[in-house]
Amino acid sequence: MAPKLETFGRWSTLVDEVDTGEDLRKTCAASTAFIGAGGVPGTLTLVITNGDALPPDAYPSITIAVDNKGLPAGKSIAATFGDDKGRVAAKLHSDGAVHGRLSWTVDNQAKISLALLRAMRRASVLDVSFGDAPVGSISMDGFTKAYRSLGASCGFPTADVAP
Repeated sequence: MAPKLETFGRWSTLVDEVDTGEDLRKTCAASTAFIGAGGVPGTLTLVITNGDALPPDAYPSITIAVDNKGLPAGKSIAATFGDDKGRVAAKLHSDGAVHGRLSWTVDNQAKISLALLRAMRRASVLDVSFGDAPVGSISMDGFTKAYRSLGASCGFPTADVAP
């Protein structure tokens, strides 16, 4: 079966099903593109599978891929996400390149991930920085509907993030 794609505002969702013979594995992702600091393109993506621990025990992994070689790389990079109504501090680690872009994944601790997802729901634009380096201001238009769609597709409650 072909993956199911939907668009909500500036966010797109993808649900891909694979029949392993033993069960039906669903991978659910939501992503938005942005132009980062210095005019470089990037993406912010959430991914979870129905085989993972699901909310409220664990939340989708949050990854940023951006064409900015000047950003800090490595393990345990301090990052800030938020807007003028509040900020969430998180640690991230850089991964290999995704389609030629460097990528960073938020260390998936349920409490931090929940706070970050709630900030994404609240903000109209999410400002992201790694250490002192600005990454970009990312539109959250459509995030709430995209997150609810992930929950419906992969079978987890979304009320704690998007009531």
